[in-house]
Amino acid sequence: MSARTPRLEIEYCTQCRWLLRAAWISQEMLTTFGAELGEVAIVPGSGGVFEVRLDGETIFSRAAEGRFPESKELKQAIRDRVAPGRDLGHSDR
Repeated sequence: MSARTPRLEIEYCTQCRWLLRAAWISQEMLTTFGAELGEVAIVPGSGGVFEVRLDGETIFSRAAEGRFPESKELKQAIRDRVAPGRDLGHSDR
């Protein structure tokens, strides 16, 4: 069985105990894009990693940005790729 697309992947550091943050983000994205996303995966990692990828493309990297992503910016980045032109309500303001 092949993975459903688009596939959202959230890789988090198990050593840093960022599972709850990854789970919260996955819940936010599924609530907003339940009809557009084929799969949301929470992937355990190490070394301080916190990355969000859509179909293999990194849309947010904690290492590159020096911070965690905001729900609003992730929703906008995902929307622009899976549902261009869609109004996100308060997340667009």
